[in-house]
Amino acid sequence: MPEGRRAEIERTTKETTIKGAVNLDGDGQYNVSTGIGFLDHMMEQLSRHSLIDLDLQAKGDLHIDYHHTTEDSGYVVGEAVAQALGNRVGISRYGSALIPMDETLTRVAIDMSNRPYLVWRVGFTRPKLGEFDTELFREWFQAFAQSAGATLHIENLYGENNHHIAESCFKGLARALRQAIEIDPRKADAVPSTKGTLSGGLS
Repeated sequence: MPEGRRAEIERTTKETTIKGAVNLDGDGQYNVSTGIGFLDHMMEQLSRHSLIDLDLQAKGDLHIDYHHTTEDSGYVVGEAVAQALGNRVGISRYGSALIPMDETLTRVAIDMSNRPYLVWRVGFTRPKLGEFDTELFREWFQAFAQSAGATLHIENLYGENNHHIAESCFKGLARALRQAIEIDPRKADAVPSTKGTLSGGLS
């Protein structure tokens, strides 16, 4: 396992200031503060179940709404993962997870292809979870996929409880990501592509 798969990112706009750091070869330690309780909880789940150490500190225009802080947090976490992966040599590249959570079942598949794409087949029956707009979940995953260079498919197969649906999406990403970024001991010195590179385009 290579050492040093770490990255630190800082993103500052007129709307948010966010600092993020990851260690892809960690053990799921986290220090998260975004000012949004539910988002903090989801980031903690992402860290714990992916075994990626995550430090995420955000200050945003929460007096307006949660949109900018949520979306920009996705950008920062994704960019940190991408930077830590470097040229993506040796990674398994693909990962998938089927996550049950009581009455809910969600499927997540990821390709760390450096080709950003999100397929989002997740519906919610309530506009809010507490003070958090449920439409913002898609915005987080879209931002993450874009900046991480991930093709990401998320589908809620069934479920009734909106909290369970949301949480199963983040846990699914965590487990799929954990598989995809693991070093393949049989090809630890090679990029997992017939092109020899994961720099965008079909590979």
